[in-house]
Amino acid sequence: MKLSAAVLLALVAVQAAVLLAAVPSAQAGELKVGYYGKKCKGLENIVKWHVIKALKANRRVGAALVRLIFHDCFVRGCDASVLLDASYDNPHPEKEAPVNIGLAAFDLLEEIKADVEKRCPGVVSCADLLIYAGRDAASLLSNGHVHFDVPAGRLDGYVSKADEAQAELPDSTDDVQKLIANFARKNFTVEELVILSGAHSIGQGHCSSFTGRLSEPPTQITPAYRDLLNYKCPKGYNPAVVNNVRDEDYGVVARYMPGFTSRVRKVPDFLDNSYYHNNLAKIVTFHSDWTLLTHKEALGHVHEYADNGTLWDEDFSDSLVKLSKLPMPAGSKGEIRKKCSVINHRLY
Repeated sequence: MKLSAAVLLALVAVQAAVLLAAVPSAQAGELKVGYYGKKCKGLENIVKWHVIKALKANRRVGAALVRLIFHDCFVRGCDASVLLDASYDNPHPEKEAPVNIGLAAFDLLEEIKADVEKRCPGVVSCADLLIYAGRDAASLLSNGHVHFDVPAGRLDGYVSKADEAQAELPDSTDDVQKLIANFARKNFTVEELVILSGAHSIGQGHCSSFTGRLSEPPTQITPAYRDLLNYKCPKGYNPAVVNNVRDEDYGVVARYMPGFTSRVRKVPDFLDNSYYHNNLAKIVTFHSDWTLLTHKEALGHVHEYADNGTLWDEDFSDSLVKLSKLPMPAGSKGEIRKKCSVINHRLY
């Protein structure tokens, strides 16, 4: 029997309504430590094994994982929206936003997800895996000084928009007042802004993210470091440059900043309070880093964490927990994705 177009449309509408009704709402209040204790035994050990293996091969992956926590949670809450690839439903996902240039470790998270799906199919969200992996990376890069228990139970979101990421994430060229206002919208204080900025002790940034620093005056950037950055960023190219001069090539530092060679690190991407020392010396990469020195309260916290690395370890851990609890927009629906880069069902 043939069905009329009107009947077919009605059936499709009913099916869509049933599907959406079956999708649970994602509420931050439901998060709890040990959420997967009975649902997926050994989950955290699985994630940690993959992260350790990845960092042994390339330590820089750890910095990418820590960065992903911020770039995911600051936009639409912690819903793994930053992991979605372009699709019919999300033609321009968050990955495409200029502010997200250089995001990495997507393949590692897919690898972890695939392993977890074999053991616990349809149980663990990509959003939770991202937090677990980022936590483990932070712990490994800090020799265990940064660590926290992960409250879990997040769902994966359906929506990912580059324009939202561009509007909501802080930019490396922002001045301090804009940064403060941006963080306040997410209920973060000036102190927490300074604390989270300390993650720039690790990782890389593209030259396009700090073009303005290449011509800033000596009051804002040490001339020798500015010369080093100009060398690393030849005109017409946009390579990635390490955020922390202590991780630079020894020969480059010896050429441009010979007095600094004793502080070049043999092991790169060590998550510690060196960012604050570098900032006070005006040898940080981004304008958004230096601008913290122009605000009385922020400057006080820069001095505080430069003087007390143990305090920063503890406060950074606490700030990551707070960041990981940022909720999805009110009324949002979520799912447990089978793959982190794509939603399970078409929405339209």
